[in-house]
Amino acid sequence: MSKFRGNTLHLLASLVLVVSSLLISQQAIAESSDQQNKGPAMVVDMVFIRPIGFVATVLGSVVFVVSLPFTLMGGNVDEAAKALVVEPAKFTFVRPLGE
Repeated sequence: MSKFRGNTLHLLASLVLVVSSLLISQQAIAESSDQQNKGPAMVVDMVFIRPIGFVATVLGSVVFVVSLPFTLMGGNVDEAAKALVVEPAKFTFVRPLGE
């Protein structure tokens, strides 16, 4: 019985090592292919998406200034600023290129 238990433990340990190495190698392949395919995504982001984000930031700022008297009366200036100015600005200027 002891020999059977020892063989089973060795087999189980070997199986865990093989499966974990396969999973790690698959993850490494996926990460390397993601890095290789980021070029077109970066170009599209730089040429099309960032300018749209910049326009959204400018328009959000204009809407924020126009709606400022009403947000002051409502007491939600921070929420309006975050939604109309900060989030579009982060999307445009802080986010990594190609994401």
